[in-house]
Amino acid sequence: MEQIKVMVVDDSVVVRKIVTDVLSEDPMITVVGTAPNGRLAVTKLEQLKPDLVTMDIEMPDMNGIEAVRAIRATRSRVPIIMFSTLTERGASATLDALSAGANDYVTKPANVGSVAQSMESVRQQLVPKIKALTGRPISSGPAAAPVAAPVAVRPPVARTGPAKEPAVLVIGSSTGGPEALTKVLPLLPASLPVPVLLVQHMPPVFTRQFAQRLDRLCPLTVVEAGDGTPLAPGTVHIAPGDFHLTIGTSGAARRTALNQAPPENFCRPAVDVLFRSAVAAYGGAVLGVVLTGMGSDGRIGAGQIREAGGTVIAQDQATSVVWGMPGAVTQAGFADEVLPLGRVAEAIIRLLPTPRPAAAFAAARTGAAAGIGGTR
Repeated sequence: MEQIKVMVVDDSVVVRKIVTDVLSEDPMITVVGTAPNGRLAVTKLEQLKPDLVTMDIEMPDMNGIEAVRAIRATRSRVPIIMFSTLTERGASATLDALSAGANDYVTKPANVGSVAQSMESVRQQLVPKIKALTGRPISSGPAAAPVAAPVAVRPPVARTGPAKEPAVLVIGSSTGGPEALTKVLPLLPASLPVPVLLVQHMPPVFTRQFAQRLDRLCPLTVVEAGDGTPLAPGTVHIAPGDFHLTIGTSGAARRTALNQAPPENFCRPAVDVLFRSAVAAYGGAVLGVVLTGMGSDGRIGAGQIREAGGTVIAQDQATSVVWGMPGAVTQAGFADEVLPLGRVAEAIIRLLPTPRPAAAFAAARTGAAAGIGGTR
């Protein structure tokens, strides 16, 4: 298998060296070049022909967001991973970069005591994402091996009884999820008859800003989930970074609940935790959706949803940035429907208790803003 060719773009000499040294340790990766700003990166792209680009955000002359736009303007689909700071400004800029066409991001090491710790942080975050986005096998860690070549979709495991009418919608996503969610949630009407709970693998700060951006895009109300909020139809609760999101019950009432129990599938928040909790709270009257993402988080939970009588939708391989999570669900036989991203919202509406008329769906589609950075 050929090595993955990576170009490292960062205005910091120290960061360029750390990233280059870490990537060069991996026999599957070679750094074919570096650039101190976006403008030089764009000019080197054709010459170096990298398989992937790591891109800093704040740089002189041309920043990372502008560079992503310039690269996408050339119709290049080379995967781009942003290097972000874990701050309000860094989160906002990262979401702008994802909207401009970046594929994923990692956070820069912060408050670490040594170069060795910085390198380990980069190694754990960046290397699996590089391999996932280029379709290479990953031996271990948070990103299980993605499926690179097209595979036959396994028929769903046979049910023991009829599917139950959903009383809640739960969604899980990771790599590629922020952009995918902007193609699904804005198409759901404000009159959605069930509450929505969502796990997108993101760190703190990022989830709050992402919720605010989605709220501007969507007819639905979108919030970062708090602890103890009553669940109501038409509201989307996004799990905050570093907290598992579950559903608490008190009699017939159901509320959001947050905890910092150990990570599952190397993730906190974890999709499996949310899905399992939804089954316990709603007795199987659950519609689960698994969108693009690395790893297999959501596979076990999707199986539990179906076993309890719920329904599961998985995004198909062709439209997923990484077909890890939805691929794991599909290959386990836990997906009732495997759909391209553009048909997911329509399927959700069809499967919920009071299907929206076609005219309502068309109106929602027309009104949906394009991209993470749009407004209502």
